[in-house]
Amino acid sequence: MKKIYVGNFSFNMTESELRSMFESYGTVESATVATDRDTGRSRGFGFVSMPNDEEAEKAMAALNSKDSGGRALTVNEARPQTQRGGFRDSGGGRGGDRGGPRQRREPRW
Repeated sequence: MKKIYVGNFSFNMTESELRSMFESYGTVESATVATDRDTGRSRGFGFVSMPNDEEAEKAMAALNSKDSGGRALTVNEARPQTQRGGFRDSGGGRGGDRGGPRQRREPRW
């Protein structure tokens, strides 16, 4: 199974259009278009999963840099997703300071 990253396509592209673009090269298991979580609008990239590695390689070679709606597609094997943290203290404070009240310092003398 190969997961393929497809970027720089039109913001109007649908999942079915993305799927049909790859189906001419072989079996497509899934095709998803990344959307903005607030607006639901396409973010201009997506992912396609193809069960046959040979067909996936042919599709990537054929579609990379191909014109799609006036834009050159970026097509390559998807990298593994990196673990992203949620909200956390990103620093700026001192050591164990988590934004709570400051500890009183002892005098130096």
